[in-house]
Amino acid sequence: MLACARIGAVHSVVFGGFAARELAMRIDDASPRVVLTASCGIEFQSVIAYKPLLDEAIGIAKHKPAPALSYNESSGSAVDR
Repeated sequence: MLACARIGAVHSVVFGGFAARELAMRIDDASPRVVLTASCGIEFQSVIAYKPLLDEAIGIAKHKPAPALSYNESSGSAVDR
């Protein structure tokens, strides 16, 4: 968020558990030029893949952002608690 604020870009933080339809609604509302995402998120003992959800959401959305950039999280392992 801070990096976006520093360059004057608008950002929208989205809950990682959203389904593709909810993401598509937010894409249509925001009409972004580009989407930045992590490849996955870690919630307790499970890894949630974000990129497939984003790809499906862009397919559903009326607004089509040009690129979708994904940070590839290489660890892909859940954190022990």
